[in-house]
Amino acid sequence: MQAFMKKFAIGTGHAANLGLWVSGIGVILMTAFIFAQVFFRYVLNSSLPWTEPAAVMIMGWFIFIGAAVGIREGYHLSFDVLLYFLPDRAKLALFTISDVVVGLFGIGMVTFGLQLAEKTSVNKIPSLGISGAFDFLPLVAGGALIVLFSVERIARRAAGLPTVRFGDDVVE
Repeated sequence: MQAFMKKFAIGTGHAANLGLWVSGIGVILMTAFIFAQVFFRYVLNSSLPWTEPAAVMIMGWFIFIGAAVGIREGYHLSFDVLLYFLPDRAKLALFTISDVVVGLFGIGMVTFGLQLAEKTSVNKIPSLGISGAFDFLPLVAGGALIVLFSVERIARRAAGLPTVRFGDDVVE
């Protein structure tokens, strides 16, 4: 099981790196779009209608994808005071419970994101000319990655492998 989990971790590590690249490029694109909007509006006195909705949509992508990668790397919010007083086995049980709850949240993101995308699929974003469902695809993609990374963390723990928590060195 450990050998499989190590290979699986390599795959999810590549997915996480890709997610970080997508998020980083998204931040750069969003910044460029906002800069273009300011330049066109205040220098050329001619506003671009597509930059603001495009920037907001890109922001959704880098927030949800980046949050999912943060789950994998152990950077999500936690309250650790109790952990200082518990034995290691109890800590591992609480870590697993935390990962299960985070995974369930990811399932909710996918489920409700798909419902929202379906309900808005007939709407068009006027300035972009695309379906309103595209606004909710980052929610679905981020939720799917959160589920994947949560399952990885639970499976690693079940296989006796360490998982990363905030402040730890990266474990592959």
